[in-house]
Amino acid sequence: MLECRASGGKTYYLRYDKDGRLKMHKIGRYEDVTFAAAKKVAQRLRGEVGIGNDPAAEKAERRAVPLYADLAAQHMAHGKLHYRSFSTIEAYVRNHIVTKWGRTRLTDIDSRGVAQWLASKREGGLSAGTVEKIRAIMSRSFELGAQWGVAGCERNPCRGVPRKPLNNARERFVTAEEAARLVTAAEASRNPQLAAIVRLLLLTGMRVSELLSARWDSVDLARRSLHVPTSKTGRARYVPLAQAAVDVIAGLPRSEEATYLFPTPRNSKKHLTTIKHGWQTAREAAGLHDLRIHDLRHSAASFMVNSGVDLFAVGKVLGHASVQSTQRYSHLANSTLLAAVEAGAKKQTAAPAD
Repeated sequence: MLECRASGGKTYYLRYDKDGRLKMHKIGRYEDVTFAAAKKVAQRLRGEVGIGNDPAAEKAERRAVPLYADLAAQHMAHGKLHYRSFSTIEAYVRNHIVTKWGRTRLTDIDSRGVAQWLASKREGGLSAGTVEKIRAIMSRSFELGAQWGVAGCERNPCRGVPRKPLNNARERFVTAEEAARLVTAAEASRNPQLAAIVRLLLLTGMRVSELLSARWDSVDLARRSLHVPTSKTGRARYVPLAQAAVDVIAGLPRSEEATYLFPTPRNSKKHLTTIKHGWQTAREAAGLHDLRIHDLRHSAASFMVNSGVDLFAVGKVLGHASVQSTQRYSHLANSTLLAAVEAGAKKQTAAPAD
C-alpha cells in the first residue's frame, strides 16, 4: 500500500494479517523507493509472513537493542560503585570506545569491526598494553550487559578478537648510589613532602597510592607497622617499618587536625593524590630520566632480595596476592647465591692440605 498524507508525504507499507491482527511494516518513502522496488520488497516480506515470521515485530525487536553509549552509561554507573580506578576506566570509555561505538547498536558491533578498530589504534601509536586495556574494558561492558539481560549482549564481539602477546614486564632498579642522588634531588624540590615520600617508597616498597592515602591512625611506631586498609589486591595488610622508615615518619610535620601523613597544602583533612610534577623534576635533576615512580617499589624489593631475604618474605612485605607476582625478582637472588658459593669456595681453598 502507499500512504498519502495531507502534508504531501507518501510512504510505502506492507499491510498484512498476523494472528488475527492487522499490521503494517514500513518499506520506504515514495521519493526514495521506486514502485517496482517497493513491490519486490513487499513480495519478499509477504513470503516471510507466510512461513510464520513477523517483519514488524522483528523491526521493533531490533529497535529495542540499545546503543553502546547506553550500555557504557550502565557500565560506568556500576563501575563508580565497584572500581577503585574508576576515573581511569571512565576516561578510556569516554575518549576511545564511546567515540567510535557510542551511536552503534550492540547487535551491529562484530568481532571483525572491533579487531580492525583496535588494529588502527595500534597503528596510531598506542601501546599494545593500552590497546589491550581498551579491549578488556569494552569486553567487560558486554559481560555485564549479559548478566543484566541487556538486549544485544548475548554475544560478546570482543572475545573473538586476536590479541598479541604482551610483555609488560619492566625491570628498572635503582642502585644505592642512584637512590641517594634521587633523595638529594627530592630534598631540593619545591614540594616539601617529596623527599619523605621518596624515602618511604624506597624503604617500604609500598604503592604510591597506598602511601599518599596513609592515615596517622594507621601508623603504630611502637610496633613499627603501618596498616593499609585497602590495597590493589583488595586485602588489608600491615606494612613492616624499618627503623629508618620510623625515623622518617616521626619527623613528618603533624598538625592537631591532621588526618593523613601527607595532607594537601590547603586542606589537612585531604591527602595528596599525585606528586607528578615534583617527581619529574627531581628525577631529571638526579639524571634518572627513565625512572618511573613505581620502579621505587621494584627497587625496594631488589634491595631486600640482594640482602638475602627470601622471596616469600619479600612478597609478604610487598603485599603480593600470589607467589607468581614475586617470582619476577627471583633472578635478583643470583648475586646472593653467587656470594654464597664464592664464600664456600674460598673456605675450601683456605683449608690446609693433608
